Amino acid sequence: MAERIGIRAPSLYKHFDSKAALELAIIEDALEEIGEISHLAIRASAPGARLDALLAAYRSYSLSHPHLYRLATEGPLRRDALPPQLEEWAGNPWFVVTGDAALAQALWSFAHGMMVLELDRRYPPGSDLDLTWRAGARAFASAAEAG
Repeated sequence: MAERIGIRAPSLYKHFDSKAALELAIIEDALEEIGEISHLAIRASAPGARLDALLAAYRSYSLSHPHLYRLATEGPLRRDALPPQLEEWAGNPWFVVTGDAALAQALWSFAHGMMVLELDRRYPPGSDLDLTWRAGARAFASAAEAG
């Protein structure tokens, strides 16, 4: 991060009280980025294609920012220290594509689990992960249609 903004790493601590405060700021930025790409994905898609677009955007972001993704999604989340409504706003696209809060959590859990396994290279060699993602999308689309 320091390199990105043109300063040396130790200088970051002049702007943050602690490593935890710095990590929280990075997590906040990551949640904003993930929320933004998620909202853009569903806005740019036809209603019947929103679920696929959301999963594709989430996967693409996570694969291109694996360390940021892990920092933002691993371990306990200090919700009390985040800006109000950030988590709800970032997660809203999952509700939009399912229409149900529990199904939205299940869909995000599927996507997160897939991402962790994919980033950790836990799938057997030769696995067609695009096919696996599509199978999951179809299952959730069927569940959302069934209500």
